[in-house]
Amino acid sequence: MAAGTQDLDVFVREALAAGASKESIGTALAGAGWTPEQARDALDAYADVEFPLPVPRPRPYLSPREAFLYLVLFATLYLSAYQLGSLLFDLINRFLPDAADPAYAVRNAAHSMRWSVASLVIAFPVFLFVARHLGQDMARNPARRLSAVRRWLTYLTLFLAATILIGDLITLVYNLLGGELSLRFVLKVLVVGAIAGAIFGYYLRDLRREEAES
Repeated sequence: MAAGTQDLDVFVREALAAGASKESIGTALAGAGWTPEQARDALDAYADVEFPLPVPRPRPYLSPREAFLYLVLFATLYLSAYQLGSLLFDLINRFLPDAADPAYAVRNAAHSMRWSVASLVIAFPVFLFVARHLGQDMARNPARRLSAVRRWLTYLTLFLAATILIGDLITLVYNLLGGELSLRFVLKVLVVGAIAGAIFGYYLRDLRREEAES
């Protein structure tokens, strides 16, 4: 923690202990040049409960055990999403063949589909199991939502999903402007958009629910 942030935390704690309201402390901090975000973070570190002294809220933490579980969770999510997209692409290529595809690509389609199915059979159940375990753990102890690894990986997932969605739309517009839209191409764009959009929407909703409950 930086020295300035330490000074801010000490000031807020002592002001609350002296009986000052959060509104008056926020006004004083704004007058001293602190940003609204800095003041809000410092004030939100203390719970609104009746007690003679300021009561701190749980803070983000790093647990090796949870780091392992969340790394497994998101790794299997990425693998499952990629392999599902690959499988759907192969199915589209199979039922809407392109005469321009080289012969080796057609021969390798069955091999690619087997890899995708094998990956999904293993990775997706692991993802569901770990997600269920972590969900039950958070239900018993809501403070576990403050896991630093969970937050970092969630925002990384949102970034990756948003990047894929933007790239997907750019590709769609590019081909639309070039008059090169085909049913096969549109279906592939929809597959990428549906998978990335579902992941983005789920984790964004999860973060918003967390903010509403905090």
